[in-house]
Amino acid sequence: MLGVFLTRVLMLVFGYAYPAFECFKVVEKNKADIEQLRFWCQYWILVAILSVGERISDIFISWLPMYGEAKLALFIYLWYPKTKGTAYIYGTFVRPYISQHETEIDRQILELRARSWDLAIYYWQNFAHLGQAKFFEILHYVAGQSSRLNSNFSSQKSNQQVQSNKNTPGVPTVGTQVPSNEKVQYSQGMPPNGVNVHNPTPEPTSPVSPREKLLQTRQRLRRQAANQ
Repeated sequence: MLGVFLTRVLMLVFGYAYPAFECFKVVEKNKADIEQLRFWCQYWILVAILSVGERISDIFISWLPMYGEAKLALFIYLWYPKTKGTAYIYGTFVRPYISQHETEIDRQILELRARSWDLAIYYWQNFAHLGQAKFFEILHYVAGQSSRLNSNFSSQKSNQQVQSNKNTPGVPTVGTQVPSNEKVQYSQGMPPNGVNVHNPTPEPTSPVSPREKLLQTRQRLRRQAANQ
């Protein structure tokens, strides 16, 4: 495990960091060396091709022993002053193939660029439609929750009103059947408890004198005797 990590660190140093520094020195010279610039441009072309290819090849051959060490050796072989394998690999394999298929490669790149733009527009439209649908769905959900809360509030308020009517004597609640004789009293403004709705205070009655009570008792006795 430590060996794999060390190999990757050396590959970053000798495959990317050191060549990038050498390329920087050539570019920043007062009088740039065209051959050196050409060499490093060819090197980075090969590195780009290797970086693209290894994304696929690593799946199949990364299990081989010494695979990382072989890639490290290849990078050093490309820029090492005594070997300078970049010039050989580029001149033997890369330049002939690209020169032969340059027109076709340009056409494929243009087609890919146009398709990428169309694909980006297609995905943007789908994203916009999906976002709009989700937005209206959220609005519908919020409106439904609001109406439900209003309905629950109205139901609770109605239940509280019914409960308060039940607790108030002489006031019929919703859905309570009132007897016919009580309906007549209600229509006349008198509820069953004898209290006038229009005038809640009952009218005072005059006291009965002892003589009137005696007369009423005699009349009651005479009626009873006549009935017998």
